[in-house]
Amino acid sequence: MISEFQELSDKIDQLAEMTVALRRENAQLRQANSALVMESMAYQRRLGEVSARVAALLEKVPALDGGESDALPENEDAR
Repeated sequence: MISEFQELSDKIDQLAEMTVALRRENAQLRQANSALVMESMAYQRRLGEVSARVAALLEKVPALDGGESDALPENEDAR
């Protein structure tokens, strides 16, 4: 009977240790997740800025007319 109580006590101790370890890991994962969210937001903001710059540059580029273009002659490779 005493050995059964000791066994149960050991299992409770293991459960308590696991709970502490899982809480610690959960806190670390939450911190890592927060850092990744912040990084993602920064990248999204930067992508928006770059997109706006590209759009502004495209507005400055003159439109090509139907027959006129700066294309290379047919015998030259476009490199």
